[in-house]
Amino acid sequence: MGNVFLRVWAYFKLCLPCVSEDTTDSPVVIVNRGAHHAPDPPQSLKQKPIILYFVALFDYEARTAEDLSFHAGDKLQVLNTSQKGWWWARHLEKEDSSGQRLEGYIPSNYVAEDSSLQAEPWFFGAVSRADAENQLLYPKNQTGAFLIRESETHKGDFSLSVLDGKVVKHYRIGRLDGGNFFITPRKTFSTLNEFVSYYSTISDGLCVRLGKPCLKIQVPTTFDLSYNTVDHWEIDRSSVQLLKRLGTGQFGEVWEGLWNNTVSVAVKTLKPGSMDPKKFLGEAEIMKTLRHPKLIQLYAVCSSEEPIYIITELLRHGSLREYLQIDAGSKIHLAQQVDMATQVASGMAYLELNNYIHRDLAARNVLVGEHNIYKIADFGLARILKVDNEDMYKMKDQEKLPIKWTAPEALQNNTFSIKSDVWSFGILLYEIITYGKVPYSGKTHNEVVLMLRQNYRLPQPPNCPQKFYNIMMECWHENPKERPTFERLHLTFEDYFQADLYSEGNNFIR
Repeated sequence: MGNVFLRVWAYFKLCLPCVSEDTTDSPVVIVNRGAHHAPDPPQSLKQKPIILYFVALFDYEARTAEDLSFHAGDKLQVLNTSQKGWWWARHLEKEDSSGQRLEGYIPSNYVAEDSSLQAEPWFFGAVSRADAENQLLYPKNQTGAFLIRESETHKGDFSLSVLDGKVVKHYRIGRLDGGNFFITPRKTFSTLNEFVSYYSTISDGLCVRLGKPCLKIQVPTTFDLSYNTVDHWEIDRSSVQLLKRLGTGQFGEVWEGLWNNTVSVAVKTLKPGSMDPKKFLGEAEIMKTLRHPKLIQLYAVCSSEEPIYIITELLRHGSLREYLQIDAGSKIHLAQQVDMATQVASGMAYLELNNYIHRDLAARNVLVGEHNIYKIADFGLARILKVDNEDMYKMKDQEKLPIKWTAPEALQNNTFSIKSDVWSFGILLYEIITYGKVPYSGKTHNEVVLMLRQNYRLPQPPNCPQKFYNIMMECWHENPKERPTFERLHLTFEDYFQADLYSEGNNFIR
């Protein structure tokens, strides 16, 4: 498998939020089967008619002439789901000038089946505890705002998160053997709708009576620019506008751009002659397989001529390292720092599950978006593991390493595993808790290598809680096999502030 694209990815930093949040001022483009004669759905869609009724969870503005615009709460009839990530749908409330219902492609993760649990405004699905708190603490939510999410610690169960003043409280929703839901067994409900209806009229042991559902501020990222880029990474260069230069590096520049006049993107431009376009496209195929909300999404490339463009998701607040250094503790405190660790561990757990190693995990390679979103970027040193049943990667001699973030066994033997990424995560935790300070400050790379051979570990920083430092030390265990998995690290930080479950007449509170 090639390595050119991933190497290029490591040299540039982008800054950006979910693309849907940046299109609010764009003109709405709606498929019109009257005067504009928008194309009919592809023949493959016509051959597989289905009838499914859905409700929109978020606003969506069309990106192409074949897209269908809609608003949260709109009713849609999905006619075909064969296109990955993009479905052909009919709007049940909007018509064109000839009286026909508007049709077009919609992103599948923006809708839910009508009358299903997923369609309820208070149901947030597989949202983490930290993400639930971030969303509920959004200033426009008021006391009583709530959401129900899938429990991370009790599979098949649910958790209720409620805003009580400036504090978010979490309750485990238990299940009886017969399937009924409860906070306390003395009062049970056959459905979650009944549960919500009851606690919306009386608190009955909750911290407050349930008010309005939490606002859904985190619009999901589409994994492709549109339906017709799902399997086609090469896009027309003229469809991309470069609006504002965000940074300059050794191998090119990073720009804020606009695709098709509708989608805000980040554009990395490569200096002519810096890489072979064919090898570059081969590496783009690797990035296509990585799809997770805590990883920066690659959208497309323009490689038919130079300079080559790499089109990615845009996060506007820059790298986590810069973000921490600018704040220096004025607004970011332990709760926010734990949230950062939680989100990064979530993304790394996904890589771990899919047999990837990053090899350059550091605060400079984590990007910051709106509403406290943190995403892992810069996969320039990433590699796929477990080829021929191996779980180690042997580095080529000419490849450069981030010495102060690299595990001792990798420095000594040039071998990497997911456990060497765990070591780097421990260094990232040091950066987080020290507001972006450089580890081993004042030491040369050679000095750091020598110190690690003598089993040296970074000391506990001032104001670093012992619990936080203990996790760092676990990541720096001399024996890689004794280091925690990213799955465990994610759960550890997810429950960092969680007191042990306690019972008040079986009223379980998280």
